[in-house]
Amino acid sequence: MDHPRRQQVLQAIVEDYVHSREPVGSQALVERHHLGVSSATVRNDMGVLEEEGLIMAPHTSAGRIPTEKGYRTFVDQITSLKPLNSPQRRAIRTLLEGAEDIDDVMERSVRLLAQLTHQVAVVQYPVAAVVTIRHVELVRMDEHHVLVVLIPADGRVSQRTITLSAPVDEHVVLDARARVLGAVTARAVVEAASLLGTSALQAPVEQRPLLMAVAEALQALAASSSGQRMVMAGTANLAHSTGDFARTIGPVLEALEEQVALLRLLSEMQQDDRGIAVRIGADDASDPLVETSVVATGYGPQESAKVGVLGPTRMDYPHTMAAVRAVARYLSRVLDA
Repeated sequence: MDHPRRQQVLQAIVEDYVHSREPVGSQALVERHHLGVSSATVRNDMGVLEEEGLIMAPHTSAGRIPTEKGYRTFVDQITSLKPLNSPQRRAIRTLLEGAEDIDDVMERSVRLLAQLTHQVAVVQYPVAAVVTIRHVELVRMDEHHVLVVLIPADGRVSQRTITLSAPVDEHVVLDARARVLGAVTARAVVEAASLLGTSALQAPVEQRPLLMAVAEALQALAASSSGQRMVMAGTANLAHSTGDFARTIGPVLEALEEQVALLRLLSEMQQDDRGIAVRIGADDASDPLVETSVVATGYGPQESAKVGVLGPTRMDYPHTMAAVRAVARYLSRVLDA
């Protein structure tokens, strides 16, 4: 749509409907938005917008509401995002920088984003494929048992006890520890087992059984940490939006609880030139999230994981987009620290 005034009219309809939840009439637009034209001209513009499928008339009202296509056109017209105000930015910084570990960071991020947007907030854990190893610790429990502790750069500590058929001395464990650190420190988690396996072949004979067992343990730990995980907050906010769903919100809540569909959706969403991905509705009417919108962006190493917001299509897109982007930036900063 390249008609400037009609763009203004569409923007005004979206803004008014988002904030009032009431269908918008031409007279109200003229009075509230200083469009500089008569209500008859605005009515004509609204007629064109309706023909183009950007707005529609609910059967119970003379006013108009945006369609999914209208929301998409409105979102695509947003050329710059207004930054959050200073108190909001300060709240994000203070809350996230006070986190103790990766789980705490994730929990704080979604709670904060849900509060900022009054929607459902979700965040994926960083993808293990690009998470590197900060440290590996070997702790000799007794002559047949060694504890392997994996500490990735994302802070998600995991551990596994290995059992050895032959007894192992403390000095062998210490020497093996040095070899393990030399082989895998600062390398990707998913590479650790193969890197250590190669290194074990060049190790002294007495270290090899232990090193091969450690390699197997690292492989198991990498596999368990690479599964996609997400944290969610603000589901109760949907209770305030039941009027936005023509059907029940039950399918939406079920999809959120199962997480699989939402994780797949987040991974498939492609960011635009603004660094934001916005999905409005769905092509498939049977999709449980068909009456929702999702705003998301990447964060962390190579922006491989997503943080975002889900809510009804009647959403304050500019504010939501700005909030998601701001939280993602602080999240990346905290994880890089």
